[in-house]
Amino acid sequence: MSNKIGRRDFLGTVAFVGAAAAAGQTSLINSAEAATATSDITSASAGELADAIRSKKLSSRMIVEAHLERIAKVNPKLNAVVQLTAEAARKEADEADAALARGEIKGPLHGVPITIKDTLETAGVICTGGTQGRANFVPKAAATAVARLRAAGGIILGKTNVPELAGAAETDNLVYGRTNNPYDLTRTPGGSSGGEAAIIAAGGSPLGLGTDAGGSIRIPAHYCGLAAIKPTSGRVPRTGQFPMPLGARNPVFHVSLIARKVQDLALALPIISGPDFRDHSIVGMPFGDPAKVVLRDLKVAYFR
Repeated sequence: MSNKIGRRDFLGTVAFVGAAAAAGQTSLINSAEAATATSDITSASAGELADAIRSKKLSSRMIVEAHLERIAKVNPKLNAVVQLTAEAARKEADEADAALARGEIKGPLHGVPITIKDTLETAGVICTGGTQGRANFVPKAAATAVARLRAAGGIILGKTNVPELAGAAETDNLVYGRTNNPYDLTRTPGGSSGGEAAIIAAGGSPLGLGTDAGGSIRIPAHYCGLAAIKPTSGRVPRTGQFPMPLGARNPVFHVSLIARKVQDLALALPIISGPDFRDHSIVGMPFGDPAKVVLRDLKVAYFR
C-alpha cells in the first residue's frame, strides 16, 4: 500500500475524524485490511471492503453489522438515516457470504453496504421524497440505479433524508425533520443529498446514491469533506426518481454518487450507467480509464 495520500483521501480522512469527534470517537484506522474493530471497518472505502470480502479477510455480515452499529451510535444526533433496513441487510449479508463460500460473486460490490437518498425509489421501502403526501408510500419497483447497485452486490442499509421534494440546499422536512452536519451538529450538511453526506462522513455507510441538478450532491460533499460526482448528462437513467425532472430542469438533473474516496466513485459509476430503455435521454457511452487522465492536460472553466 502506498504511503502517499491524495487530496481527496486526505479530505475523506479529515471528514471522518471530524465526524467521529462530534460523535465522541477518537481512534480511527482507514484500511479494511486486517481490520479488528468496528472503527477499522467503518472508516474503509467501498472498494477496500469489497476486496476484504472477496479475499475472505472479512465477511459481509461482519461489515454490515459494523455499519449498523455505527448508524445506531451516530444517527440519533444526525437524523441522516430515515428508513433503516437492518434485518433485510443482515439477511442479504448472510446470503452474500454463503454465495462466496460456493465461489459465486454477484459483482464488484458483492456484500458491500450502501445507502440511498430518499428521492430514489426502493422496492418495499418507504420513499417520501421529503413530502408529507408520500409519508407512507411504498414503491413496488426500485429505481434503475438502485437496482443496478443491488445487482452488483450492494446491500442497502437504509434511506437517507432530503429537503421536501429535494428543493433546498439544507436538509429538513415535515416528515422526518432536520439532518445535522457531523462536524458541527448546529450546522447543516447541505442539500438536497444532505442525509447521504452526513451518514457517509460519520462512517455509517461507505457509498451513497443521490441526485444533483444545481449542486445537490456537490454542496453536501463540500460541506462534509467527501468526494462526489454529478455524471455527464445522458449517462445514468433517472427512472424511479421522485420527483422526476421536467421542462428546463430535465437535462441538468442527474442521479449521482457520493463516497469518502474518489476510487469508489470510479468503481460505482460504470455500474449505474447505460440505457435502461425507459429514460429516453440515456445513451451508451464507453468509459475511459480515470487512471490515465493527465491533470495538466485538462482545461477547467469557472465563473467569477
